[in-house]
Amino acid sequence: MSETLDPPPPKLIGYSRVSTEEQSSNGVSLDAQSDRIAAYCKAQGFELVRVEVDAGVSGSVRPDRRPALARALASVRDGEAEGVVALKLDRLSRNTKDVPNLVEEFDNQGWRLISVSESLDTGSAIGEFTPTILAALSQMERKQIAERTRMGLAQVAREGRARSRMLPFGYRSTENPESITAVQGDRSKLVPYPPEQTVLTEMLKLRDLGYGPRKIARTLNDASILHPRSNRPWQFNQIQGLLRTALRRRDLDLTGA
Repeated sequence: MSETLDPPPPKLIGYSRVSTEEQSSNGVSLDAQSDRIAAYCKAQGFELVRVEVDAGVSGSVRPDRRPALARALASVRDGEAEGVVALKLDRLSRNTKDVPNLVEEFDNQGWRLISVSESLDTGSAIGEFTPTILAALSQMERKQIAERTRMGLAQVAREGRARSRMLPFGYRSTENPESITAVQGDRSKLVPYPPEQTVLTEMLKLRDLGYGPRKIARTLNDASILHPRSNRPWQFNQIQGLLRTALRRRDLDLTGA
């Protein structure tokens, strides 16, 4: 009788990613990801060829535009390995379109896509549709975080406080009325600054007459009304940005009037 040989273990390319130093402190550091991927492959009897690493790359970046993930996928496509393993699904992508596309390609080619934390392996039947559900939840969480951030910034604006180092055009801090920049830690209320408010009022009047940003810029420059912060002629993109901000602040009732 001929001896039956066991098939060789599946070869996998590991993939890890972090986008910020903050993530590194929350249990998904590059070293932690690599260690857990290696431990998983050893426990499951897989051969880990290597771990590709994307440091400082957002999960919203397309897979083919991430150097390390692109290399991992190329290795599988070239036959060097039979699949990709990551610690969590959101390490691969935070976009609901990217993950299903990867799953579809891997499924069509008979490759494996594995997520350790979610106990996901597309080599199983249930694993074929689980990534779509998990990716949708991940994207929903990201949108909720963004929405909470927008709400927080809107509240700061309603309270009349600066949201960035450069104070909004038309306003000054009650603590530093001559400065166009906010001092670190300054939580004082913003108040209208008459010289700039006069220019904003003129812009809004011209807008109400149907003037676009380019025509408003030409009109102000022809009238020798220069940008008060630079004393230079207006550019249409400056007008465009100031109008958008002025209308938004009007809606938020910045001054509490």
